[in-house]
Amino acid sequence: MQKKQELYAGKAKTVYETDDPNIYLLEFRNDTSAFDGEKVRQLTDKGKVNNLFNAHIMQALEVAGIATHFIKLIDDKTSAVKCLDMIPVECVLRNYAAGGLSKRLGIEEGQVLSPPIFEFFLKDDALHDPMICDSHIMTFGWASEDEVRQMKELTCKVNDVLQPLFAEGGLQLVDFKLEFGRCDGNIVLGDEFTPDGCRIWDAKTQEKFDKDRFRRDLGDVVEHYRLAAERLGLVI
Repeated sequence: MQKKQELYAGKAKTVYETDDPNIYLLEFRNDTSAFDGEKVRQLTDKGKVNNLFNAHIMQALEVAGIATHFIKLIDDKTSAVKCLDMIPVECVLRNYAAGGLSKRLGIEEGQVLSPPIFEFFLKDDALHDPMICDSHIMTFGWASEDEVRQMKELTCKVNDVLQPLFAEGGLQLVDFKLEFGRCDGNIVLGDEFTPDGCRIWDAKTQEKFDKDRFRRDLGDVVEHYRLAAERLGLVI
């Protein structure tokens, strides 16, 4: 598979075309950012850890019957993925109160959310990813009513698969965001699942193993990403 032209560079990943029009290369970089790019840093080995972490999770979801864009690892920082027509919304599922939810509603961080809370956000950095609802998505043509339903159902199914997986490693899956796209008429999980896009706490101490370590200057960011991976059975 030949790496060709750069297609898109995000905050922490770069997408490249290949000689196969149906396959992209997804490169995880060491770049780390928070607060809409106001805080930026390079963290050694972050790209490698996130790439391997993502591959592990995507493969676990595939085994559980959830279609993803992941194909295979190419090297430590790169994965081959299917080309998707991405839907410009983020699906956020919250099992515990934290982050934006706690700030918006004054809910104490760590409160169990039963049932879990599902939210949609528009993927738009310039607008700071505003919260939206089903009606916005359908009215503005970002996705159909059936696609909205599928994204909700798939997000909940991902939660059902991953919560016990994380619990086996003594971890709480606090919340996470997912992005979906279209492939051959089907809704498929795209983007990534790494500690950059979810919150992971120690089940007993609530020690953080996610990007909040960077946001809150807690230190040892990549080290904790690596420890979370090891607790899930992945040796990096």
